[in-house]
Amino acid sequence: MSRLKVKHSNPEGLFDSRVFSQVVTVSGNAKTIYIGGQNAINSEGQLIGRDNLELQTKQVLENIKIALASENATFNDVIKLNIYMVNGCDPAVGLKSFKETIGEMEKPPIMIPKIKTDKTAQIS
Repeated sequence: MSRLKVKHSNPEGLFDSRVFSQVVTVSGNAKTIYIGGQNAINSEGQLIGRDNLELQTKQVLENIKIALASENATFNDVIKLNIYMVNGCDPAVGLKSFKETIGEMEKPPIMIPKIKTDKTAQIS
């Protein structure tokens, strides 16, 4: 049985946390990429689009693109998305931003629970 290799990283272009990894890659006979929950924080640690779901969604998706690209992957390689939205946010705004930023994906499983915490979008 082959041994799995686990690599933790904070790719350039994402916030470089000293506490957690943005990306963990497990490889062996196959490769799986785990991306930490992304929010609308840019590489400088600034919140983009305070109280603006459209701008937040676009920043989150750009963060995910950076994470994927760091492992030579794209949204076409994504198997599942979890999208967390605060109650009162309009999912149509998020979907519009998604289509503008990513385009169409081939029907990935998406889970969209509504939460009652802060007002930032998060996608994992």
